[in-house]
Amino acid sequence: MSPEDAALLAAVCEGSERAFNELVDRHQQAVRQFVRRVVGPDDADDVAQETFLAAWSQARSFRGGSTVRSWLFGIAWRKAKDLQRVGLRRGRRDTAWLAEANVSAQADIGATEYALAQALSTLSIDQRAALMLCLAYGMTNEEAAEALHMPLGTVKSHVLRGRERLRDVLGDET
Repeated sequence: MSPEDAALLAAVCEGSERAFNELVDRHQQAVRQFVRRVVGPDDADDVAQETFLAAWSQARSFRGGSTVRSWLFGIAWRKAKDLQRVGLRRGRRDTAWLAEANVSAQADIGATEYALAQALSTLSIDQRAALMLCLAYGMTNEEAAEALHMPLGTVKSHVLRGRERLRDVLGDET
C-alpha cells in the first residue's frame, strides 16, 4: 500500500472528512471506470457512490492485506453483485444502452471503444470484472481474486474465457 493511502486511511478511521475526500479523489476515476464496464453506464455512478459510502463506514475494517485500491474494487464488486442479485433491469439496461449507443456511438466514443463495449456486453458480469481488473487495471490474478472474493482458478478461467470471447467478437486485435 502506498504511504499516502495508508496515512489517508488512518485519518479516515479517525473521522477526517478531508482525508476521505482526498482518498476518493485519488481512486474514484478508476472505481467508476471499473464499475461502468461491469454493470453498464446507467447504474455505474450509483454503484460507485455506494462503494465510497461503504468505504467511509467500513474504513476500520480494512486489514491492510491488500492495497486500498483493491479494497475499494472489492467493495465495488460486492455492490455490483448486489445490484445483479436484485435484478435491477440488467437485460433492459444493456439492450437500451446498446440501442442508444448505435445512434450516438460515433459522436460519443470512437469506433474501437464502441466495438469493445459491445463485445464486453456479451460476457458475464464475472468475466467482465475479472478482465477489467487484470487487463485494464493491471492487477495480478491473485489481486483480482482477492478483490472479487473468487478463487484464483476461477479468476484465471474468467480471464482466459473472456479473452477468447473478445477475440471471437473483435477478431485477433485483442
